[in-house]
Amino acid sequence: MMTRSRRPRRSAGRRTTTKTRRRRTHARKWSGRTDMRLDVTATLPFRREQVFAAYRDHMSDMVPYLQNVRAITVTSRTDDGDVTKLVNRWKGGGEIPAVVRKFLSADLMEWDDLATWDARTFTCAWQTIVPAFKEAVDARGTTTFTETASGTLVTIQGELKVDAAKVKGVPRLLAGTIGPAVESFLVGSIKPNMVAQAKGAEKFLRAR
Repeated sequence: MMTRSRRPRRSAGRRTTTKTRRRRTHARKWSGRTDMRLDVTATLPFRREQVFAAYRDHMSDMVPYLQNVRAITVTSRTDDGDVTKLVNRWKGGGEIPAVVRKFLSADLMEWDDLATWDARTFTCAWQTIVPAFKEAVDARGTTTFTETASGTLVTIQGELKVDAAKVKGVPRLLAGTIGPAVESFLVGSIKPNMVAQAKGAEKFLRAR
């Protein structure tokens, strides 16, 4: 009678080593740092000078048209010829996602917009800072205003970086989960508001 040969079993030590290696690889993969591009374009049926001035000088007047924004306050303004430096404090609305609510406070709903406006080139270099999470969140980019046959093309380009490992109170093991959630929340707040700014600027200019 023939018997089937059995394959030798792997030692327990070998299995343990394999699992340990996988865990370490997984830990390296989830660093908690995420980067995302911000790209928004819109065309407004007004002259470039009008659109540029509306964005620079009347953003607080557009609050009724901005999604999930409760207030915009000018905290600092410096004019030097064609260059204007502005700091606007934004207060957002909406709900903080449940997955990050345990670790983050409502301070995430407030951020400062630092902007340098150049009337010669019709450009704006901006940086968004969340005061409560300065080291963990960084968003910056440029806005350009280009004259077209149908009006003005507004192009917003930038990058959002979130490093959940630098958010106080977030366990390192959860950084890879919290980071994308925070980023999604911020993009879900910032990006729609960029689109809403164009609609708000158009309504503001039509009402003048």
